[in-house]
Order: sequence, then structure tokens, then C-alpha cells
Amino acid sequence: MRRATERTAGLVRTVRQEQLGLPTPCAKFDVKDLINHLEWVAELFESLARKGPMTEQRSYAGDFPERAEGTLAAWSRPEAWEGTSPAMGMPMTALGHMYLVDMVVHGWDLARATGQGYEPDPEAVARVLHFTDQMVETGRQRGVFGPPVAVPDDAPLFDRLLGVIGRDPAWTV
Repeated sequence: MRRATERTAGLVRTVRQEQLGLPTPCAKFDVKDLINHLEWVAELFESLARKGPMTEQRSYAGDFPERAEGTLAAWSRPEAWEGTSPAMGMPMTALGHMYLVDMVVHGWDLARATGQGYEPDPEAVARVLHFTDQMVETGRQRGVFGPPVAVPDDAPLFDRLLGVIGRDPAWTV
């Protein structure tokens, strides 16, 4: 979680004002909307880690790195990983993996949209791919993942992950 979050936060810190309107591989978000989504994800998953309520997305604030620190602090507590979320009715371990999916994939989205390099943590990619393989149909039904994108069987794990959740690894602006 920490490595993936820090990579994504580093990307957010380098986004320039004139890049906020650029498209991203996540078709429903431009760069500003994507960062705003990350802000909400950080706030939401901090609340969930503390067994708190769902939170509403607020307006763009430009403070994702700071919010993400609070999220990491909340998930660093062993009890954050125990039991079921009262707000979502899901195992806390599943929620932790959902957060990791957002950090890994949206980090790539942001890097691609803004022309930055991105090398996801191999351990995080393996965890996320394993998790999404189990949850992909539920994710598609809930509109979280798109239709699969075909990638070669021998493609790198990260490209396979992107294809599973509906991203084209070859996407460019």
C-alpha cells in the first residue's frame, strides 16, 4: 500500500495546472477529475479503515498526497485489517485490496495522461492481478471495470492486469 500510494502521490505532485484538462485512459476522468477521485478514494478508505461511514466525494482540493498519508496511517493499524466493514459489508482485507487497485491503476492512468514514467511495484501488481481475477465480474457489474481488452498471454503482468480491468496498455493521449 505504502509504495503504491507514494508512487501515485509523487505523480500527482508533478502535475502542472495546464495538464488538468487532459484525457486519461480512464474514459470518465480527465486529469483533474482523476486526481479528485484519488482524493475521495483516500478519504473514503481512511474512513473505512477506521470502521467509519462511506464518505461523499467533495470538490477538487489538490491535496491527495496529504489525504493519502492519513489513509496509510489508518491502514497501518492491525485492527484495520480485521473483520468486516460496517459501511460496505465486505471483508476489510478486500477493501485494502480495492484501495491498492486504485493506487496502482490510477497511478498508471495519471502517468500516461501527463507523459510521466511509471513503474509499478511488482509485488503490488501481482497482488492486484490476483484480486481482480477474483473480483472482475463483480467490478464490471458495478461499473468499476470495463470490458476486457485483449493482451497477449505472454504480456507483462501489469499489461495483463490493465487488460483484465478494461484498460488498453498501449493507450496514449
